[in-house]
Amino acid sequence: MLRVALIVCFTLMAAGERDDTQFDEDLDLTDFDLGIAPRRVPRQVKTILTKEAKPHIQELSIKTTIISRYAFTAVHCSMLNRHSSATEGVFQFVIPADAYISNFTMIVGGRTYQSELKPKEKRVKQANGKTRDKNSGDTSVEPELEVFRMPVKIPGRNRAIFFLTYEELLQRRLGRYEHITSIRPMQLVSRLSLDITIVDHSPITHLEVLPLRNGKGITSNARKSAAKSEPPVTTVIKNEKNVCRITFRPNIVQQAKITTSGILGDFVVRYDVQRELGIGDIQVLNGHFVHYFAPKDLPPVPKNVVFVIDTSASMLGTKIRQTKDALFTILSDLRPSDHFNFISFSNKVKEWKDRLVPVTPLNVRDAKKFIFSLTPTGGTNINSAIEIGSSLLRDYLSTSEANPNSVSLIVFLTDGRPTVGEVQSASILGNTRSAVQEKFCIFTIGIGNDVDYRLLDRMALENCGMMRRISEDADASAMLKGFYNEIGTPLLSDIRINYTEDSVQYVTQHLFTNYFNGSEIVIAGKLTNKSAESLHVQVTATNNDKHIVLETDVPLRHRQIETEKHVKAATAALAGTGSPSAPVTSYQWDVALGAIAEDFVERVWGFLSVKDGLRSRLKSKTSREREEHIKQATNLSMTYNFLTPLTNLRVESPEVLADGTMAPAPTVSPSPSGGDPAANRLPEDTEGEPQKSDQRSTGTSHPSNTADKRGESLSKKPVTVSKTSADGDPHFVVEIPLSKLMVCFNINGEPGHILSLVSDHKYSGVTVNGKLIGAPAPQNSHKQQRTYFNTITIVIDHPKRAYIEVTPKKVILDGKDRLVLACDSTVTVTSGVLTVAILGKSNVTVSVGDNISFIILLHHYKNPAPYQKDHLGFYIGNSKGLSPNCHGLLGQFLYEEIGLAKVVADTVPSTVLKVKERSVPVVQKTRRIYSGTQSVDCWFAKNNAAKLIDGQYEDYLMSHMFDTGHSSHGTNRL
Repeated sequence: MLRVALIVCFTLMAAGERDDTQFDEDLDLTDFDLGIAPRRVPRQVKTILTKEAKPHIQELSIKTTIISRYAFTAVHCSMLNRHSSATEGVFQFVIPADAYISNFTMIVGGRTYQSELKPKEKRVKQANGKTRDKNSGDTSVEPELEVFRMPVKIPGRNRAIFFLTYEELLQRRLGRYEHITSIRPMQLVSRLSLDITIVDHSPITHLEVLPLRNGKGITSNARKSAAKSEPPVTTVIKNEKNVCRITFRPNIVQQAKITTSGILGDFVVRYDVQRELGIGDIQVLNGHFVHYFAPKDLPPVPKNVVFVIDTSASMLGTKIRQTKDALFTILSDLRPSDHFNFISFSNKVKEWKDRLVPVTPLNVRDAKKFIFSLTPTGGTNINSAIEIGSSLLRDYLSTSEANPNSVSLIVFLTDGRPTVGEVQSASILGNTRSAVQEKFCIFTIGIGNDVDYRLLDRMALENCGMMRRISEDADASAMLKGFYNEIGTPLLSDIRINYTEDSVQYVTQHLFTNYFNGSEIVIAGKLTNKSAESLHVQVTATNNDKHIVLETDVPLRHRQIETEKHVKAATAALAGTGSPSAPVTSYQWDVALGAIAEDFVERVWGFLSVKDGLRSRLKSKTSREREEHIKQATNLSMTYNFLTPLTNLRVESPEVLADGTMAPAPTVSPSPSGGDPAANRLPEDTEGEPQKSDQRSTGTSHPSNTADKRGESLSKKPVTVSKTSADGDPHFVVEIPLSKLMVCFNINGEPGHILSLVSDHKYSGVTVNGKLIGAPAPQNSHKQQRTYFNTITIVIDHPKRAYIEVTPKKVILDGKDRLVLACDSTVTVTSGVLTVAILGKSNVTVSVGDNISFIILLHHYKNPAPYQKDHLGFYIGNSKGLSPNCHGLLGQFLYEEIGLAKVVADTVPSTVLKVKERSVPVVQKTRRIYSGTQSVDCWFAKNNAAKLIDGQYEDYLMSHMFDTGHSSHGTNRL
């Protein structure tokens, strides 16, 4: 549903871009579409704009919706190439390190290029659109998706539109959620807007918008000691009880006052919500739940901490000065019940004390002297520093002086890679595990660009800690203080959260070593029984002096109703929040952002499950275990369309000719078979979609039939086709992806019957109906007559009513305009959200957005026998955009789980399919599909699919071709 909404956004946005736009040879400020009177633009700004050689960003619109701490961001960027020659434009956007990109689409020269997510192979070449870490190297950390960058050639006198979405679960730190939007278009923008909507189940108790944060990179942990400052100019904040709206719309002159480089900085929003005492907040929606646990008003737990500080030569200057400043502050914040020690390391390791000591004025003073005397020199012996620090902590924990309920940790800081002693990462990690012995946690901090962040990340991950990055030009002192404040006040240890056994499945991480003040624990899971009345929740943990047990029964139905109300409130809050300068775009974004609200609990579960899988992969002790975690995390990434370290995002690059114009779109020549159905073949197990012709979604669609002169190879663009189909006279074949079974059945209808094939009107807005015609049965056949599909109708209802009607002779497209296209032509037409690609006398591909497509085979006969009629075969190409509530003879199986079982009746064994609570007798058969080019083995259900389908065959008869099954009045009428 989400991806359907997103492509709807794009198709309609493209409707505003026309090929016939007139450009003057000598461009002036009108080309920039500033939205303000030209005389009000200062001379300096005019000069900057007119001298800009690269394509100008006419619009950059960013819209974020945060629903119960789950943030979904959509970025829309429109670039104008003012020159007659083709020019490279670069779309780039900074993505928070913990976020996942969920969609990318671009429209160049009127053609839509939709990204495709693929599992990452073990060795893949870096391709366009792949996000990468600027510090990449043989031992560097995996790409964190920090900068998404897409270069593209824009034809002369033309535009390119980019649409990017990403999702993230906000983490609570120091009692606040922090959302950061990086606004760095690298040039002044004609229309710049940022809209943030926060909707939460709990009342919003604190909200602040910080001044624009300058400097490179995302410094989410920077904490300023100065008093609260004013938000950026033009910022408007509307804060209600559970809903907050924030807008930021500086015009081009106001941008220039901030910066002329186009690097405005990070727009930072911090907020918190009211906490429920006890077990925490649990939200339930559509068979999934998410549990937020953040207790407060608990006494701090004593901690034992060893600070391990890099003093190699590379720390000289600002790094060591800022590090010392932060450590002086941290020393002052230690509590009397804490114990601590310091270690510095370069070539060798130097201990301040030979044991951990209590926090006393004398020890703090001596520690400050030790820190003050630190002098950078030599190399970096990470392995010895960790081993000695761990030994000190282990020795202290073995004494009677150690508090059994205390929390122990190492804070490790470095700005480089291992250069002295053991330098192999795998050996260092193994030695670290042996030294720690699962008795304490390691928190790692890296400063600058020369750090082996992969090593630090795994070191922290494998030892129940966290890793933080500090960029080269960031305020290291402030970030170090902020990071220590996050972990400086432990409130609980050994936290275990359990749910009713057999009531939940696939629960994300529910065991936690420590809980720190101001943070939050989030767990998500699937409910085994959606109709269960309650869910028992138990939290056990240890604080400074006792064992804590919290228990309660959560009323699931009540929480479901509350969460549904919350979702409705979120959807209502999104209405009308778009930019006044782009009301059409605003509407589509409301659709796209509203879609996330309907499934936000499940997407939280998917997001956390992917994170768990990636962590488990790094912590795996065997290659087999690692491969299992990789497979699980990859499958989840593909399911939710997340760009993760295990997936690649691939986008086809537009081809621009030497004269600066778009190359003609690939078209497909008619089949040389002369209409023989056996020659109308669709390739098996291929990828991709039919190329679209150079048509723009303007007020009127003009089909083209331009011959492709670039060779036959381009004319054979493959299409993705599943085996789920209704073809022949008619035979139904269904792939059951969840069960990996192939099922088939016949429907012996009557001529004139209209069958419901796909029925998803209420959700995705898509309905597919097929009409039967009759023909005499072949001689010596047991049948009285044959029936075929001779008309297929596809009706959509989002964002407006439209339809496509296909017969063996013609295609009627009724979207923005009514078009009649001949089936013997080769043409691609886009109108609204519908795209029709006809391969003459072979097949018709119908796309609804980017994640719903159907392929209709055209069966023609040169010299037909009496029982042969020109007819259609219907195949489901892409069903990702159809909802789990989809129905119809084919649609009901898209999300169904079907089991296969052997039964014995009267000593005779037989096979049955387990469908819901029904047992369906089946036999094995072979079906020919794709015009007879393939055979599939399937389990055949007799008697018009009795018991296999819901209800009876008659339940799928529709009153007319445009019947959506929703109502006999109003919505069913065109």
